[in-house]
Amino acid sequence: MTLPEHHMDDAVPVHLGDPLAEQRAMARSAAVVDRGHRGVIAVPGEDRLSWLHLLLTQHVSELAADTGTEALVLDLNGRVLHHMVVAHTDDTVYLDTEPGGVPELLDYLTKMVFWSKVEPRDATAELAVLSVVGPDTPAVLAAAEVAVPAAPHGTVALPGGGFVRRTEWPGVDAADVVVPRDEKDAWWARLTAAGARPAGTMAFEALRVEALHPRLGLDTDDRTIPHEVGWIGSAVHLAKGCYRGQETVARVANLGRPPRQLVLLHFDGGDEHLPVPGDPVVRDGRPVGRVGSVVQHHELGAVALALVKRSVPIDTDLVAGVDERATPARIDPDSVSADDGTLPPGRAAQMRGGLRG
Repeated sequence: MTLPEHHMDDAVPVHLGDPLAEQRAMARSAAVVDRGHRGVIAVPGEDRLSWLHLLLTQHVSELAADTGTEALVLDLNGRVLHHMVVAHTDDTVYLDTEPGGVPELLDYLTKMVFWSKVEPRDATAELAVLSVVGPDTPAVLAAAEVAVPAAPHGTVALPGGGFVRRTEWPGVDAADVVVPRDEKDAWWARLTAAGARPAGTMAFEALRVEALHPRLGLDTDDRTIPHEVGWIGSAVHLAKGCYRGQETVARVANLGRPPRQLVLLHFDGGDEHLPVPGDPVVRDGRPVGRVGSVVQHHELGAVALALVKRSVPIDTDLVAGVDERATPARIDPDSVSADDGTLPPGRAAQMRGGLRG
């Protein structure tokens, strides 16, 4: 699917005065960020789990009530079309997606209903996502008199509508507080009064990049398969089949490595002109990858996620961007997975975790 890349978050505040301080609050205590521009699809109906199980990459046929996960929709060739965060609460499964992603995903789901007892609908106008991020997230929820779901993916329905879902986004303890849209401002005030610092999406994105958590439309292109960006396990269950694109997933998992891998790039130089998502990554004058999310991190400085060919040596000199944005870059060795047996697992590789159902 095609999304508007680096303009995806324009509908919500990118910062609230001091993005680096907002990052530090997320990393060390807790902050709340408005992610109300995300799309939400509700799937009620008695067949909701068995039906979604046939369409999504994750094992959801027995997804317990009050739990969540992540999942993808692939095309016939195993390329990623949609990424969603899943919550199962009461009698409904909720799928929240990237801004602008609902129409295409809902159209696909609706076409696949056939005789199943499900009624997928666009719930974006009903619900808005607020995210509390940081090690003090449980304390903030408790102070706001909100039930604290079990880590890592517990989900609890909120009285009056919505739910709280514990997450691993964006790399530290966090929870999405998904609330009735017309009550978003009241919930924002409630969470900030409970100790969460107000923050914008720049802080959230910086921690997400540090954690090597990809984002559809920024860190992926129309050729991306799940193995390239670390979605095997978190969003793809290798022990299930019967979904579109499953053959590619199984073949790559069983017979070989994917052609590209997601890495963290450090930029050597000033921060005045940095590459943007979609810019090339070049080695010795030849393109070897593409730039994804570009952020200013409160400790790492200017960094980015990038999809690069697996054959690119870890210690090679690279250039990211074009024209005035061309910037010397190097790969963070801790961001490279150890599946080729030549490098011990680094901090970022360990963060990705194992299979979850």
